[in-house]
Amino acid sequence: MTPLFDPPEPPMVPISQGRRGFPVRRIFCVGRNYAAHAAEMGNEVDREAPFYFTKSPSAICDTGSTVPYPPGTIDFHHEMELVVAIGAPAFRVEQDAAMAPVLGYAAGLDMTRRDLQQKGKDARRPWDLGKDFENSAVIGPITPAAQFTPGRQRIAMMCNGVVRQDARLDDMIWSVPEIVADLSRYYHLDAGDLIYTGTPAGVGPVSPGDVLQGMIEGLAQVELTIGAPQ
Repeated sequence: MTPLFDPPEPPMVPISQGRRGFPVRRIFCVGRNYAAHAAEMGNEVDREAPFYFTKSPSAICDTGSTVPYPPGTIDFHHEMELVVAIGAPAFRVEQDAAMAPVLGYAAGLDMTRRDLQQKGKDARRPWDLGKDFENSAVIGPITPAAQFTPGRQRIAMMCNGVVRQDARLDDMIWSVPEIVADLSRYYHLDAGDLIYTGTPAGVGPVSPGDVLQGMIEGLAQVELTIGAPQ
């Protein structure tokens, strides 16, 4: 069958210290994975099971970009996150084997139209409009797993040089192997999948002209400048 139009190339995330890129297949995101963030959003910590939402590959945005303040919102928020890059098939894997398919890690920003997310929640409807939109999955270069192991590394984000989020990766309610193992119960994970693992407390609004800088010890930084509204 001949395509009606040329399909777009998948977005590519650079891999540190190399010329090869990571073509993005799917984006999964973990909700409420830091207790302090769950509390600041008025939610209780739930250890029964992690929950997820998704973003389209078209949401990928390279670090260092300037993006327009998105349409439809007056409450645009930052969420700093550790991102896990999957590099091999994983389906129904056990926790003790869940790190094997991990290719590497990156610093990322899950940008959120908070007012639209809350509107969906209040109406008990999906909140895709709040999460899945262009330039909402910002990501830095991927560091190979052989060079980084999540532990007590600091995760932090600054807005215009002022620290807003500051925590440790081991503050996560669900660890990386727990997330990968659980998610693989529901999906055939494969090379090209990204998992944004949740954000610490301190999320907040951004405005045109703001410069965001996110860091995780041992990984390349992620940076974003907020431009004028579309």
